[in-house]
Amino acid sequence: MDLLEELRTLILRHAVGQRGHSRHLLDGVQVSRVDAPTELSAGVAEPSVAIVASGVKLTLLNGVAYEYSAGQFLVTSLDLPVIGQALKASPDEPFAVVSIRLDPLDIAPLLLETPARPPQYGGMVVSDATPDLLDPVVRLLRIADRPDDVRVLGAGIRREILWRLLLGDQGALVQQIGLADGMLSHISDAIGWIRRHHNEPILVADLAEVAGMSPSTFHRHFLAATSMTPIQFQKQLRLQEARVLLRTQPLTAAEVAYQVGYTSPAHFTRTYHKAFGRTPAEDRTP
Repeated sequence: MDLLEELRTLILRHAVGQRGHSRHLLDGVQVSRVDAPTELSAGVAEPSVAIVASGVKLTLLNGVAYEYSAGQFLVTSLDLPVIGQALKASPDEPFAVVSIRLDPLDIAPLLLETPARPPQYGGMVVSDATPDLLDPVVRLLRIADRPDDVRVLGAGIRREILWRLLLGDQGALVQQIGLADGMLSHISDAIGWIRRHHNEPILVADLAEVAGMSPSTFHRHFLAATSMTPIQFQKQLRLQEARVLLRTQPLTAAEVAYQVGYTSPAHFTRTYHKAFGRTPAEDRTP
């Protein structure tokens, strides 16, 4: 059994259940399977690496499409508002993926051993998974249901996964995630502020101060890292929260609009329809 096939087998074994089943296997490690194509759904992606063992996934970041399939992985460098769907999935060939959180505190100690590379910035990037990367991921999933093995061996295997990422094609981007004083770290601080205050008016000058940059430098770096401006980023967060509220709470569209920070329900409706292809009323739970 080759590594990719074994990874698929392990994901399907651990992600037991019906269509759309996901399971938090270990701290920061999630396996998912989907047995049929899905509709577009919104969420916030955290810094992570998602390795696909079968099927095809599409992720949209501010309209930019990232498609990745069996044998490929997606690195996400920041908390980013995204829209995604499983493009190819069936009971015989499910979409199967393992996602591993990329913690800056875990990456940082490895940077002393990592060859110097020119900085790379970006919110998301897709690459082919090499056998050197697949091997420790497979070994981590092999022991996931054996607590003693996880306790003794898990940290070392996770360290090896990070090392392989740092040495791979996207090593320069992963390296930036671990730099405490790097640009991505400062942008991450600003993103955290936006997420906590997404329903309030924001000023780029205030965000720049949070990030420790001049407004012009901050705006340039934020756009490079997230593919959107701070205002566009805030709008994505507002719309995603609005969609969750409409589908889970007995609120009118106008009430949702005001709750997420819009002052005009009409403007909210137009923006919502443009983003999701449906009006708030069409998405609202009866």
